[in-house]
Amino acid sequence: MHNEEPTIPYAISPSSGVPVYRQLMDAVRAEIAVGRLAVGRTLPSVRQVAKELEINPMTVSKAYSRLEVEGLVERMPGRGMRVVERRPRGPVQERRRELEPFARQLVDHAYRLGLGSDQVRRILDPMLEELGNE
Repeated sequence: MHNEEPTIPYAISPSSGVPVYRQLMDAVRAEIAVGRLAVGRTLPSVRQVAKELEINPMTVSKAYSRLEVEGLVERMPGRGMRVVERRPRGPVQERRRELEPFARQLVDHAYRLGLGSDQVRRILDPMLEELGNE
């Protein structure tokens, strides 16, 4: 278990058009995905995140609660939230269907930028290796 004080590497942009709680959820998911928030690691407290990012504590609480529902974190009474081991939700085909719209957006965007499949793979391969999903 990690006892070091959790840091807040999240960047939130209230003017982005994306709700702040969603931005916070995405930031935590990204930190977990790349291993900066490892299994067992405690998330920064609601109060700490709200103060540092200058956002409403209820917004942070909402993001953390939704991450808990997704199974990424668990509540530890009196000690906050900690990252839990990933447990895939649903059958593989269902998870693939959920991912496909994002993959389509990536492919469409790469096409608009004039990038070929080899160039896209050179971008994605290191990211997939970082996730340990080779």
